[in-house]
Amino acid sequence: MAAGISVHVVDVTRAAPAAGLRVEVFALEGGRAPLAGGALDGNGALGPEALGGRLKAGIYEVVFHVGEYYRGAGFDLPQPAFLEEVPFRFGLADPAQHYHLPMKMSPWGFSLFRGG
Repeated sequence: MAAGISVHVVDVTRAAPAAGLRVEVFALEGGRAPLAGGALDGNGALGPEALGGRLKAGIYEVVFHVGEYYRGAGFDLPQPAFLEEVPFRFGLADPAQHYHLPMKMSPWGFSLFRGG
């Protein structure tokens, strides 16, 4: 796998990839700089090619727009939703490595870690 950050999200309420979930990726060193973003593909993924090889060692954040996703899927969420935006901050020590972030989510919880 190529160096960089990739994201894969599964919607456990529907046992399917979270296609269309909007995500944003930020570098946090020296401020909050946007690097990439958009809707996940049909497999629920955002690959490392979205970042264009612009990574260096530092702190990063991925924001998952969970509330927006579930409203768009027709779920009747309370206002405010239990999960609206889910930020995940992590350190990238070696830009030559691949950092895969698999996530499982529902409107009420999530699991997210560095995968292989």
